[in-house]
Amino acid sequence: MEEIQSQSDHYRSSSSSASSPASRVPAFNFFYLRKPGSLGQPISFEDSPEWEDTDADVRVEEGGGDSINAATTSVSPSLSKLNSGSLPSPHLPEGAAVARKIAGASVAWKDLTVTIEGKRKYSDNVVKGSNGYALPGTMTVIMGPAKSGKSTLLRAIAGRLPPAAKMYGEIFVNGARMHMPYGSYGFVDLETTLIGSLTVREYLYYSAVLQLPRFFSQKNSVVEEAIHAMSLGDFANKLIGGHCFMKGLPSGERRRVAIARELVMRPHILFIDEPLYHLDSVSALLMMVTLKKLTSTGCTLIFTLNQSSTEVFGLFDRICLLSNGNTLFFGETLACLQHFSNAGFPCPIMQSPSDHFLRAINTDFDRIIAMCKNWQDDNGDFSAVNMDTAVAICTLEATYKSSADAAAVQTMILRLTEKEGPLLKSKGKASNATRIAVLTWRSLLIMSREFKYYWLRLILYMLLTLCIGTIFSGLGHSLSSVVTRVAAIFVFVSFTSLLSIAGVPVLMKEIKIYASEESNQHSGALAFLFGQLLSSIPFLFLISISSSLVFYFLIGLRDEFSLLMYFVLNFFMCLLVNEGLMLAVVSLWKNIFQSVLTLVTIHVVLMLAAGYFRIRSKLPGPVWTHPLSDIAFHTYSIQGLLENEYLGVNFAIGQVRSISGFQALHSAYDISPRSNAKWENVLVLFLMAVGYRILVFVLLHFYARKNVSLHRLFRGKHNSTA
Repeated sequence: MEEIQSQSDHYRSSSSSASSPASRVPAFNFFYLRKPGSLGQPISFEDSPEWEDTDADVRVEEGGGDSINAATTSVSPSLSKLNSGSLPSPHLPEGAAVARKIAGASVAWKDLTVTIEGKRKYSDNVVKGSNGYALPGTMTVIMGPAKSGKSTLLRAIAGRLPPAAKMYGEIFVNGARMHMPYGSYGFVDLETTLIGSLTVREYLYYSAVLQLPRFFSQKNSVVEEAIHAMSLGDFANKLIGGHCFMKGLPSGERRRVAIARELVMRPHILFIDEPLYHLDSVSALLMMVTLKKLTSTGCTLIFTLNQSSTEVFGLFDRICLLSNGNTLFFGETLACLQHFSNAGFPCPIMQSPSDHFLRAINTDFDRIIAMCKNWQDDNGDFSAVNMDTAVAICTLEATYKSSADAAAVQTMILRLTEKEGPLLKSKGKASNATRIAVLTWRSLLIMSREFKYYWLRLILYMLLTLCIGTIFSGLGHSLSSVVTRVAAIFVFVSFTSLLSIAGVPVLMKEIKIYASEESNQHSGALAFLFGQLLSSIPFLFLISISSSLVFYFLIGLRDEFSLLMYFVLNFFMCLLVNEGLMLAVVSLWKNIFQSVLTLVTIHVVLMLAAGYFRIRSKLPGPVWTHPLSDIAFHTYSIQGLLENEYLGVNFAIGQVRSISGFQALHSAYDISPRSNAKWENVLVLFLMAVGYRILVFVLLHFYARKNVSLHRLFRGKHNSTA
């Protein structure tokens, strides 16, 4: 600490000559030379107005239920303008403000420490002893450089830490230990998968039906409220992802759609991870103004941010500044400027406050300065930088711990937790039957609009079947055509199954949508599987009947309606099994390249073991016969189709002798002579389809779900540590 203090004193003395505006260094310098301010001369946006520290008062209303309300004292003109919304701001569409008031909730965290093994190079502590609070109707931002612990702290407060994380400390909601039931809060992740083939209004309506209980009859009204709250009125009837030559929504509007999805439940608390992610300055300002209007309804808003402009910074109520997991400041935004000034790092007039904060606490700038040492001009601009970032962080942390701001936070947390307020109540949720119906109908609507993923696949199936049919056409029904017809059926089943891999991007998107919705309990593994199955059946049946008709008549198979219907049913079950296999692989890898590579490998191996290149009875064991030939769905599909075609058929040899279809196939493919054997093969295909769906359910429930339903496990750990 003595070394830090000496360097700090040296920095103060070297920067005193730059106190006047005329002598300030150019904006491109990597550190700012300015005389540190004092409590009597704080730094604000105009760099001059006088202001007083603000304080939050907790009032317990009598008569009704206990509630915690935030009241701020009169502050400087700058802060008053910011809090009142009188500063100039972008124009919002009419009705952007939500008229309906929301009963907000106070959130407080005390001595919060989060450790994740292997997360940091030198320490497992990602968040270290953080203290803070958020009040109803306010915006609390968690700010810091990359890998400072912002998202981890946000997830800890929201109860969404990964299983490997361990949390120590206490979290209170309305004065009670953490209790946020379903529907009482919303969480918007950094990456939210939207459905591009739906309009904004359709997407929000389906989200509302998935979330709200069946008896809730105002689903349309809450959707319109969410649209107006996020200023999406001009985009309500536009497709999110565009269509044909129409462009989809810009990134800013997409981000607001993701937030609006959580607003349909009218949450008391809203958590957002990086709301300005990938947004330009105009979109970022519009986003923050919209969120500021949202807090006027009473909603408690907590979000993370990496950096912001001066205008955006002015909209914050409180800021929690982190660096390497350490809290360097928590309090009012303007008080943060005063804190940096007291520590010896005042913000220049023309500098954005957030840029200044991150410049002082981001260790990456040390490397930039080291690279630019050789670029010093004759005046030696860089020679005035006498304190590195590590020392600045230590100085800011030490200054904050001994400041009145830290004591005020402790006092406020004590006030918020000394008496329990009303517990947040669950608003109910949609039943599984409702969710299955909604997911099925939504998927059917998506299929009807996704040309390149669904209708193009149908065209490709038709073209492939036409090619196979024309190559093997005109075979006749003689004994010499048996081997060639076996080859035709094998090629048809194998190649159409291989072509199904083109649907991997569709299934990948469905898995991502499921993960995004399941993370907030909008959906479940069982509802997703049933919805996906029911919606895929019409599409697969359309493929099976169209492809079967083309192949059946071009090849010249037996002209009987019952045999044709069995052919269609057999091929449909084959496609259904293949769809389940692809869904299982995609659920396992969650990556298109790895899924396609795995599926191609599986299909090639199963084709080799299907009994065409070498009949099953002569395959070498134990690997090829058992289990590969047993699990190859190609085997049962081809067997059933051949039994359907040749059982009960006789081929004449000369004028006296004849052989059965079973005998004719004996050397070409293994089939059963039993009359009902073809139905046994269909039954095996059905069981395989069910088995793959069960495997997908297990994967989603025990693997994918651990990344999106972590709040339950977290709450158990929190209660045990508390």
